[in-house]
This record gives sequence, C-alpha cells and structure tokens, in this order.
Amino acid sequence: MPCPDSVPATLPATFPNYETLRLAWLTPEADSRVLEIRLNRPHRLNAVVEALYDELLDALAFARDTDSVRAVILTGEGRAFCVGADMKEHGGAARTLYQRRAYLQRGNDVCEALYRLPKPVIAAVNGYALGAGAEMAVACDFILMAEDAQIGFPETSIGTCVGGGVSKILPQIVGLTQARRLLYTGEKITGSEAARLALALAAYPQGALPEQALALGERLAAQAPVSIAMLKRLVNLGAANDLNGHLQQELDAVFTCSTTADWQEGVDAFAQKRSPRFQGR
Repeated sequence: MPCPDSVPATLPATFPNYETLRLAWLTPEADSRVLEIRLNRPHRLNAVVEALYDELLDALAFARDTDSVRAVILTGEGRAFCVGADMKEHGGAARTLYQRRAYLQRGNDVCEALYRLPKPVIAAVNGYALGAGAEMAVACDFILMAEDAQIGFPETSIGTCVGGGVSKILPQIVGLTQARRLLYTGEKITGSEAARLALALAAYPQGALPEQALALGERLAAQAPVSIAMLKRLVNLGAANDLNGHLQQELDAVFTCSTTADWQEGVDAFAQKRSPRFQGR
C-alpha cells in the first residue's frame, strides 16, 4: 500500500479501521518513520481474541509492504501489554476441535510474522505481558519494559503449553536454566528482573517507557533498511545453519547490500562527515 509523502500523525484514511488495534505514526515528519501498533482492548487488559490476531496480521503486512515504515513499536493500551488469551471468551465459546486448532495457529502466525518482519520491532511492555502476550513480546527484536511491568508464561498453571516459538527462542535469550525456570514454574518477573536476565533490553520508570521506545525506534529507523532486513534474517535464522552455510549467507547479504543506492549513500556520507539519508533501495 503506497504511503503519501506527507503523513499525518494518524494513519491515512485508506488504512482499515480496526476494532482491537490503534495505529499511529510516531515520527510523521521524518524520512525514517516509526509506526506504533497499540493493542486496544483495555477493558479486557488487551486479552487476545481471534479478531485481534487477524487485525494484527493485517497491520504487520501493512508495515512489511509500506516502504516508509522503518521500525515498529508494539505496545498496549491501558495497564497491560497483553494478558494472553481472553479466558472469558474461551470459556463461553463452543469451538469445534478444528476451530480451536485454527485459533492456536493464528497465534503462531502472529509470532512468526513478528519474527520474520524485515523491519525491527520493539515490544514496549507497559504492563502485564502474560501467555500469548509474552509470546508476542519474545517474537519481537527488542523488549523494553516498565520497571514494574510483569512478564510470564503461566501455561503450566492452566494445563497448556507455550507457543509462538518461545520454547526455542527463550533459551537462546536467557539461557537454558533460566528458560526452564520461567517456563516450568510459570513465575512472573518484573521489568527490572527481565532486564537483569537480558530478556528485556532495558527497564524504565513507567512514564519514561514511551519516550525510550521511540528513541530506540528512531535510531533503528535511521539505519539502512536493506542492511537491517539482511541482518535480522541472519541473526534470527543463524542458529539453524552450520558455519559454512552461515558464512555463505553473510557473503550473499554483504554483496546484496553493496548493490544498493544506500550503500553508496553510506560511503558518501562517511567521506563527507554527515549523517546518511537512506532510502531503502
């Protein structure tokens, strides 16, 4: 979907009106723009229903396909990031087994979309991030948390299991022993402890979180988009490669970057001692 040259502070009128999300441009006048995707079911602490997953997949496709989106911030409205599945909705829903599996697949699809989006995604965890909410946060490139926010995986306490790739990704982030502790016990930890474990990049006072998330988003958005896309794929998929295969993929990535106009812009900007203006091509 094309994006106008002059972008207002909210999304263009052509963008769909969502029931469970709010989207906004956080840097409307900049060449490198940061898009905020805000989960917007505060009356249910942003608990997940099918519509939220469907709309989030649509919003992430918009972010992927819109060149002027250079970074994404995912956060929650109100006092929670996302408390996981809406248990009230689940309890009253007469789903067939097929429908139950389709709902679970949507959750995996959202996490995979976050993981594979060729643009950096920051989870700004403003409050509770539990279950599916924690899974979405882990699928992002960076987690920033409010110091008093809480993140956890309570699945064992309700007789279910984590999804969204968490059992693979979380041990890579915090180490196997800490991942076992968090996943097996379902213990919730604060933003401060999450930062100590390196699950979160940093933790901030609640009021400072939006500003800090935007600052990181702007810094990431100012980098060369093709370079970021290549690196994100290399970093996220590198664990599945042997060394020789990974070296070849890095070589291909470096060569691809060298064919872009942004590469020449980076070289010229360095020589002229100025900040580069990357165009994503």
